[in-house]
Amino acid sequence: MIRFVVYLLLLAAVLYGVFWAIDRRNSGGSADPARPLPPGPKGPDDDEAFLRDLERERRRGTQDPPPPSSQETHDHPE
Repeated sequence: MIRFVVYLLLLAAVLYGVFWAIDRRNSGGSADPARPLPPGPKGPDDDEAFLRDLERERRRGTQDPPPPSSQETHDHPE
């Protein structure tokens, strides 16, 4: 009788190992497949919103000043 229980426990352990390996292979081997981490920026130069705002600020800072009005151009007689 004890031999039967030992064989039953060994069979259960082997079946558990086989099904665990199959499940691990199907899930891609990751520890928590239900919650993948979102791909966040690694640095400010990888963040598209940051780069877009930076470009906007650069364009605002380098815009040419408005052309002088007609009164300003006639202040100096030639």
